[in-house]
Amino acid sequence: MDKDAFIEQVRNKLIVSCQALPDEPLYGAQIMARMAVAAQIGGASAIRANSPADIQAIKAAVDLPVIGLYKQGDTGIYITPTHEAILAVIAAGCDVVALDATLRPRPSEASLQTLFETIHAQGKLILADVSTFEEGQNAQALGADFVAPTLSGYTEYTPKLDGPDFELIARLAAELNIPTIAEGRIHTPAQARQALDSGALAVVVGSAITRPRLITKSFVDALL
Repeated sequence: MDKDAFIEQVRNKLIVSCQALPDEPLYGAQIMARMAVAAQIGGASAIRANSPADIQAIKAAVDLPVIGLYKQGDTGIYITPTHEAILAVIAAGCDVVALDATLRPRPSEASLQTLFETIHAQGKLILADVSTFEEGQNAQALGADFVAPTLSGYTEYTPKLDGPDFELIARLAAELNIPTIAEGRIHTPAQARQALDSGALAVVVGSAITRPRLITKSFVDALL
């Protein structure tokens, strides 16, 4: 899928992140594939998925574009951090590769620019997950196709917010020349609408839709 086609597919629409970690009850590629089917029936325009196994199962189950990533580890740069991770999600069939594009030290010798070149050489699009405007600028300069404020609040130098970083979404959308895809702590339909109104091309929602353990906990906490 080329960039223009992907933009038209997701413009002003919802992208659902179907992910589960090994310690969660819904962990497993086939379970995530069924979750993606439910998301498609509900009107999702694309799916964001973690790991080659999940991506492959989801691509077989739905006819939606998939933003693929590969989480390796759980600290520092762990979203699709290496050439090997990139090639694995591409081989699994993703249409867009999401990766950590923060300015933190990388876990391998490969530079972010080299990783971007690898993705484009394979004919895939790049979604740069960033935590600051400056990181978004850098990702754009290196050739990213899209930018997302996914990591705002998850780096040591960004504010810890309960909800989305609307200020960052708005600035990325207004000042960069590549589309912004809103992601990060979007818990309600009203927040998703606000993200679009802030200038985002599309909105990614994950935990509020696809992680029942966390959804349940939010209700339990509210009742305490």
